[in-house]
Amino acid sequence: MVLIHSFVTGLFNFKTLLKTIMFKLFFKKYRLVFFHLSFWLVYISFFLYEVGNYRHGSERVDWLRVSRIVSVHIVFTSFITYLNYFILVPRYLISKKPGWYFLIFPLAFILVVFLNIYCAFLINGWFTHLPEHFSYTRFFIQVSANMLFIVLFVSAMGFAFERFELESRQKALENERLSAEINFLKAQINPHFLFNTLNNLYYLAYTHSENTTEVISKLSQMMRYMIYESNHDRVRLSQEIEYMENYISLEKLRLNNQIPIHFNISGNNREVMVAPLILITFLENAFKHGAGHNFPEAWIDISLGIQDHLIVFQIKNSKPDKSKSLSAEKSGIGLQNVKRRLELTYPQQYELITEDQALEYSVELILYLN
Repeated sequence: MVLIHSFVTGLFNFKTLLKTIMFKLFFKKYRLVFFHLSFWLVYISFFLYEVGNYRHGSERVDWLRVSRIVSVHIVFTSFITYLNYFILVPRYLISKKPGWYFLIFPLAFILVVFLNIYCAFLINGWFTHLPEHFSYTRFFIQVSANMLFIVLFVSAMGFAFERFELESRQKALENERLSAEINFLKAQINPHFLFNTLNNLYYLAYTHSENTTEVISKLSQMMRYMIYESNHDRVRLSQEIEYMENYISLEKLRLNNQIPIHFNISGNNREVMVAPLILITFLENAFKHGAGHNFPEAWIDISLGIQDHLIVFQIKNSKPDKSKSLSAEKSGIGLQNVKRRLELTYPQQYELITEDQALEYSVELILYLN
């Protein structure tokens, strides 16, 4: 019985969810129609109230007469409103033919107003008997003002709605473009590290080294982070730090621990969120140019500090004397990519300072968190 009850409850919840989704999709598709219908219902309600209360003293409201007045007014008002909305504005005003629009619309408007008044008088029999409180001039002004207000209001609503839709589509397209560009830039991580690690792994496996399992474990963690975690807009800074620590460990293994490498972390990084793989390029460049030339004086210092609402990431690495090699020139590609990512993910929320001295290169990145 419990199983049947759970199944029925789950089925009911699924149907409710499905109905909600279908209603939202239907409303999204026809929301402009719903908006116009809601507007007319509100306007008709106010108009009924206004006409219904337009009487002398204690005389009773003739709702038949009121319904006739309202019906005639709504028919002609909606006609001129949507004639202007669907035909005149698109064909002449939007098509940059304002002269024709300001010639045709006033003529059509005056004609519709006179037809409205004529039909109202004809249906209600006012040609033979005009109430004392009701004059033709006043009625003409009132009908014209109401009709013109509705025409202008609906046109303004239409322009505003179309403007909103256009901006929404443009924003969606821009977000898709930026997302694709960010994903592309994230994919530009240096593949040489992976190739070098696999070569080292092959050598360790071939020599039956006890470090083989450790290398496989660290590489597996890094690949999992690159493939799965980096798909999110933001990740915990602690995850990014773990990824960099694994990277440094594998580089130390490649270099046989012959180069002094220091990684200092200060501040609480548990609750801080950061764009994934935003720091690794600087680390790759430090190892590539600070420890990739096989000179005995090589060293790398890395520091990461969290202070209130900002992150300060700094890397300093040694440089061999007069190191203007071809590989150093190519490093600019990675830096260009990470600068572009910073512009997209942290617009006006970062500072990047680089210093290129004779025997030392340093990078300082400051991220201002929201």
